[in-house]
Order: sequence, then structure tokens, then C-alpha cells
Amino acid sequence: MSPLASVGRGTVMHERHAPARNRFVYGLFMLCLPLSRLDELRLPILGINRFNIFSFQERDHGARDGSPLLPWIRDLLGRHGLAEVADGEVVIQTLPRLFGHVFNPVSFWYCLDRAGELRAVLAEVSNTFGGHHNYLIAHADGRAICDDDVLCARKVFHVSPFFPVRGEYRFRFSQRAGCLGVALDYLDGGMPMLSTRLTLRPRPLDTRALLAVWVRSPMLTLGVVARIHWQALRLCLLKVPFLGAKLQVAPAGKGS
Repeated sequence: MSPLASVGRGTVMHERHAPARNRFVYGLFMLCLPLSRLDELRLPILGINRFNIFSFQERDHGARDGSPLLPWIRDLLGRHGLAEVADGEVVIQTLPRLFGHVFNPVSFWYCLDRAGELRAVLAEVSNTFGGHHNYLIAHADGRAICDDDVLCARKVFHVSPFFPVRGEYRFRFSQRAGCLGVALDYLDGGMPMLSTRLTLRPRPLDTRALLAVWVRSPMLTLGVVARIHWQALRLCLLKVPFLGAKLQVAPAGKGS
């Protein structure tokens, strides 16, 4: 994960394996922003903690009160014994606000050491009912996370009303051939239920790059919510059982 600001364009794939099969692939783009350098970002169409065509608001993440994100994640890493190994840059990979609107199903915080090695990842998950939960993922001994290492987290937060709150997630992260990859598999009782693949090809963050991705996806953030509800309708038509939703906001934690 480069400590330089970038915008990544790519695809996200979801494949549900049970109780009914359903697969879709959508294009998207995400920002990758080093938290120590937010104040250095000066682009005409990108606002940091202010409105613009594109904007990144610290109040959308972390404590969600507008406070600086870097001290917040440093404190979280310290409380889980990771401060000494994840002592370098922290890069957040997230959807930006477009004209003030955003919904982020998941944002990833890549926590590096001073040599640039990946040591921990915070998966910041949101559902459409207003809930949030943080899964802090790292090896038990704090060693570097290598391409395709499998890291597990127990599911404790309700995302889809078509899945129960049980089972586990298996995460894999990779950076090869100029692409960033996230593979996420959800298993219940050892049985694969859902596979998600996110692939992004980053390029340096500048006005031209932002305009290029905007032309391709001018209504991305509104489209994310619309596509979630469209896929929910498809599952209803497939007669997948609706299990309801827990609307409470889950506390931050490792999720394991």
C-alpha cells in the first residue's frame, strides 16, 4: 500500500452461494488517503472536511464526531497491542462524498510500519440501517501481513438482513501487478455463504484523475444505495428468507 494519495478505479464482485445463488459485478472508484497528509491535499474539486464536488469528511469515520482520525486509530492500535508494530503511515481506502452524499458499505484502514509493511487493517463496516462496526484485523503475533494471508474475524454485526449474525469472515489482502485486492469470504458453520472481491487500480490523486473517474460514475454514491436495494429485491424474488435487522450501532472492536 503506497503512502501517497491515490484514486483507484476497479470493480466489486459479490457472489452469494446459499440458500440461493446470486452474483453481480459493479464498477466503482475509491480514494486512498494517507492520514498524516490530509492537510497537504490541495485540489480544486476535492474538499477535506468541507463541501466540494468530491469531499472527505473525518466525521464519516472513526469516532464520527469530526475529530482527527490519526490519533483515533493510533489509540485503537495501542489498546490492541499493535502500536509498536503498526507505527508508520495509515492509509484509508474509502468512497468519497459526491456533492455531499456518501454511503460506505466498508472502508479499509491500512496500518503500516515504518518500513511500509502492512501490519493491521481496520475494516469499518456500515449497514443501511445506520449501524457501524469496526473489525481490527492482524496476525496474533503482529507480523507483517503478506499477499493472500488469511485473517479471520468472528461476525458480530448485522449487515444483510438475509444473513444471520454468526459465523466468520476470512480476509485476504494483496498488492500485485499495480492492483490492490481485497478478498472477503463469509462462512457459517464452515459452509461458504458469500464471496466478495474488490479490485482497484490506483493512480496518483490529482484533478485529472478525479474527473476521469467521475465521468465514468457520476452518481456513484447514490448508485451504491440503489444497487443494495435492487439486490435485496432480487433476493426477495428468489424467496431467500428475510431475517430482520439489528439496528443498534455496534461498538468498535476487533470483532474476534
